[in-house]
Order: sequence, then C-alpha cells, then structure tokens
Amino acid sequence: MEGEQFEQQEDPQGSPELLQSLRSKATELLLREEWEESIHLYTKFIDLSQSQITKLSGSDRESIPKLKKSLCLALCNRAEARARLHDSSEAIRDCDQALELENTHSKTLLCKGKVLLGLSKYSSALECFKTALLDPQASESVTVYMEKCKKLEFQAKTGAFDLSDWILSGFRGKTPELAEFIGWVEIKKSEVSGRGLFATKNIVVGTLIFVTKGVATERGILGSEESGEKAQMIMWKNFVEEVTKSVRRCDRTRRLVSSLSTGEEEDSLEIPDISLFRPEAFETYDGLKQDLDMEKLLSILDVNSLVEDAVSAKVIGKNKEYYGVGLWTLASFMNHSCVPNARRLHVGDYAIVHASRDIKAGEEITSAYFEVLSSPLEKRKEMAESWGFSCKCSRCKFESVLSATNQEIRELEMGLERGVDAGNAVYMVEEGMKRWKVKGKDKGLLRASYWGVYEEVYNSERLMRRWGRKVPSMEVVVDSVADVIGSDERLLKMVVEGMKKKKNGGGSSNIAEMEKVLKLGKGVYGKVVSKKKAMKTLLGLE
Repeated sequence: MEGEQFEQQEDPQGSPELLQSLRSKATELLLREEWEESIHLYTKFIDLSQSQITKLSGSDRESIPKLKKSLCLALCNRAEARARLHDSSEAIRDCDQALELENTHSKTLLCKGKVLLGLSKYSSALECFKTALLDPQASESVTVYMEKCKKLEFQAKTGAFDLSDWILSGFRGKTPELAEFIGWVEIKKSEVSGRGLFATKNIVVGTLIFVTKGVATERGILGSEESGEKAQMIMWKNFVEEVTKSVRRCDRTRRLVSSLSTGEEEDSLEIPDISLFRPEAFETYDGLKQDLDMEKLLSILDVNSLVEDAVSAKVIGKNKEYYGVGLWTLASFMNHSCVPNARRLHVGDYAIVHASRDIKAGEEITSAYFEVLSSPLEKRKEMAESWGFSCKCSRCKFESVLSATNQEIRELEMGLERGVDAGNAVYMVEEGMKRWKVKGKDKGLLRASYWGVYEEVYNSERLMRRWGRKVPSMEVVVDSVADVIGSDERLLKMVVEGMKKKKNGGGSSNIAEMEKVLKLGKGVYGKVVSKKKAMKTLLGLE
C-alpha cells in the first residue's frame, strides 16, 4: 500500500519536507481515484499539520497562515474522496472544518454543496453554491450545479415532475435526475397492521404522493429457474452489503432505516413524524459511528425490501430489462390492501408513488403485495398467508360475509375449477348479484375477484356473439373494477386493445373514450407523464 511507505518515514516533528511529500502523494492518489489510499495519506498530513499549527502558535506565527491554507485544501480533498465512497457524514465534517479555516473557500463550498445535493438537501446545497460564486475564480461547474439544484429544489417543493420528454425520446440518454418529494401524507397507527401512511387531503387519481430515493438497489438478469435462484442469492448478498455500507456511512440513512419494522411487536412501534423523512430534517453531523445490530438490520431488510417489477409497480427506462430489489424507506410504510389506492413507478434508483384511484383525506395509502385482480377470497387468503399476514380490508370482510351466507358463491367457484364456460360464469355472477342485492361499489369488488372470466369473454369474439347481450359491456365492468381497486395494467390493456380493434375495423374513438383511457393510464403511470402524446406512446396508441 502506498501509504505504508510513509509510516516508516514519519518525522515526529512534522518537517516541511515530509508534509510536502505527504500532500503530493495524497493528491496523486486522489487524481488516480484511489480514494481509500488518498484518505489515509491526507489524514496523516492533516494530523501533522494541526500538530504543527498548535506548536507554532506561540512562536513562528508567520508560518501559520500558509499551513492553514494547506490544511484547508487537504480537508477539502479528503472530503471529496470520502464523498466518492458515499461517506457523507465524514465528508460534511471535513468540509465544515475546512470552512472554519477559510469560510469562502470556493472548492470546499462546491464539495459541500455536492454532498448536500446528494443527500437531497437542496436549500442548504444552494447556499453553498451561491457563496462559492462570490469567488471570482470559482469554477464554471459551480453555476452548473447551482442550476441543477434550483431545478431539484423546485421539484421537491411543488412535486412538479414530468418525464414526458424522456419517454418521447425513447428513454435515450441519462435517466432523469429527480428530487425527493413528500406530499400530503402522514404516518399513523394502522388498523391494517402496525403503522401506515395516510392522506391528509383528498388526492385525485394520478397525483404524486411521494418520491423517494433507494437506500440501496441491486439489479441483475435472471436466467433459468436454477441459475435464477443462484443469481438472486448473489444479488441479495450484494444488496445487504450495500445497505450496510450506506447505514454506516450516513447518519440520516441510519436513522431512517432504524425506524423501520422488523416484523415483530408491530403494535408497540413508535410512530415517526413524517418530517423525519424530509431530506432537510437533519442539519447536524456528529460523526458518531454507532455499532450496527446486523440481526436487526437483516430482519428490517427481510420485511421491507421491495422488488421493482412487482404487482403494484412499473419500471420504465433501461432498468426494465433487469430484476431489481431495493430499500425505499418511506415506501416501506405502505400496507397491503385488496382494494389498493396507490402504485409505484420506478425510475433509476427512485420510487415514485402516486394515487391509482381517488383517495379521501384520512384514508390509508395502500398497495397490493400480490395479485388482487382475478383473485377470489380464498385465493387471496392463501397469498396473504404466504406473506405472513391475514388481510382485514373492506373487500375481504365483504366477501367473507357474502360467501358465508351464500351457497351460490361456493358453487360458482367449484364451477370455475371444473372449467365452466366463461360466458356462463359471468352471467351467473351478474344475475347472482341481483339476487344477493349487491349494489354500488360492491359490484366492482366481485367483478374484480372474477375478472379472469370477464377478460376471457371480452377477448373472445365467439363468446361475445353468444353472451354479449346478456352481460354488461366491457367499459361498464372496467369502470366499476377500477373504481374499487384502482387502475391496473390488465384493465388498461383491455381498454387499449378494444380501441385498437375499433380502429383496425375502420372505426374511430371519440374524445370521451380517449379521456377514459388516459385516466386509466394516469392511474398506472401517474401524472409525471403530463403530455398526452407521451402517455399515448407508453400505451402503444401512437
């Protein structure tokens, strides 16, 4: 190791020659991007310089300003190296020490601004960039970072994100840089399980709820079943290592991850304030490296890690080609429901969570952990059990009461298992709902549970010729299902395919039909796709 040579050469008096040699070699290592080695030598230089300044304070005062200038630059460079290793807390400490020596040092201000920007502390970063620009010799990159910071700060304050141009470009170029954002939500005790996210205002379908950056993500390509399982194990090991590094190197990350559930004693967990998850929440860096409880961390990851391409999520951009797993702290507070109202959109390392249907103030924000469309009650119970919980959502309660008091429901499900004609099954459900006095949104719940047979009928010209006049139209059923379980890709695909068939048959869609499709699209992708042309591109209508 380069630094080991200097262990033997060290002059206890810290001679100018040794200091110069240490600084030169440390800078060389920094330029070669050998971060850990450069940190080691800069640390030796910094310690010796500080010792020299203390010794000279009572005698040779003329040498002190020069030493302090060198010390300031060394602290700045060590901060740069630590930032490259994602050791944000230590990098900030180095920058603060350097600025105590020279409070307008533009290189240090730029370095601190970049670290703060990486921590999503936009207003604090902006102050650093503005102060750095007061130096006439400040690099042009300061202006570039300042403009970038202004854009992200605006996103963080307003939630005004738009991926339309990136989509229209065919996802070419770099993945768009996004800000972290938290909308009208709070964390409260949940009737579903433990703690949950709740809306503090009415939220319209497609509206952004929050945007959060992953603590760590790991992606790869899965092969056959056997090799895929092996690849997943390797990915999980790498993922755990990355989370561990992030937790050790960043105070904010450690605090956020520590607030997550381990899956035990859910009802006794502390309810964190939502402000804890706002990037500007932490302004102090004590530099204390707390020991990690690896057993607790592994339990947290086991309970809270998310797969990117999940039932209630969509990956867009280059990452959609990969299997990805990650940890997004705020998203971890979303409980499951069979009548979900939110979905995730994954862009780069960010999870964008939006309303998949209208949400009322006070309503818990939930997503589907497993497939809730085409899943009758008993099937959903089995899936919930495999996840380690029992679902108590309004849909499960309604269907439990209905099946307990109605023999026809059980006969219907037995018929489906035997492969009864799909058209006949739909007819039985619709006629049954009349006899069972199922009304309003409850109709959508049962249609969602038996969506598979509805889908089969609407996709078959033969079945539609036979049953078309005896069952409700596809549009009516889709609307009623989306109204209770939110927008879903299968519902959206059904409507889009219907429009394409109509177009291929020489017909044309009216404005109302197009608006209905775009509304479903907003429920799946969110309002971050604001341009109609971009949404149509995603839906394959362009």
